[in-house]
Amino acid sequence: MKSTRNQFNIDSFVELIEEHYKKWNPPIVTLISKRGATPFEVLVSTLLSLRTKDGVTAKACASLFKVARTPLEILKLDEDELKELIYPVGFYPTKAKRLKEISRIIIEEYDGKVPEAIDELLKLPGVGRKTANLVLIEGYHRDAICVDTHVHRISNRIGYVKTKMPDKTESALRKKLPLKYWVRYNELLVAFGQVICRPISPICSKCPIERMCPQIGVDRSR
Repeated sequence: MKSTRNQFNIDSFVELIEEHYKKWNPPIVTLISKRGATPFEVLVSTLLSLRTKDGVTAKACASLFKVARTPLEILKLDEDELKELIYPVGFYPTKAKRLKEISRIIIEEYDGKVPEAIDELLKLPGVGRKTANLVLIEGYHRDAICVDTHVHRISNRIGYVKTKMPDKTESALRKKLPLKYWVRYNELLVAFGQVICRPISPICSKCPIERMCPQIGVDRSR
């Protein structure tokens, strides 16, 4: 007999993910933030984490922050030295150039302080909505919704939104997701997506929300 699925409920979903979250690793930027990182360190960590595994990002951040933790200290580094410090994060030569450029802009246009408004953050080279929102959440503890590949995939997989692109997912979540979940949503879903709700062949047999998930777009699972 085919099992009966429970109706999806966002409160139950978040509650169940929260219960199991302690068994998973938190996203690297969240971990760095909870260690007392400044907004600039959160911004740098987020930029380094793009297209890079968390373990590599963690080592690169540790190496860099031993030498430079402020825009001025970044600018004082030779670009080759900066590349060596952040290697082997994805696209490290480009990221080294971006970090130097962003540091200069922050010093010259924002008095050395990372801007707190998303429109200003988006003016920084290489900073998209995902990065800007994560800086607001982890750097300034503001209510924001950060949509990365995990949030986009899982929000659609569970049927909470029906979107094709991350920016559309963010807009949909801003209209629908209760404000009390905004800050935690990315943190929870990234950890959930890395361990259980993977892009290909998610581990549905060990999923805490399997009974309420419609598994939209899932062709194969474990």
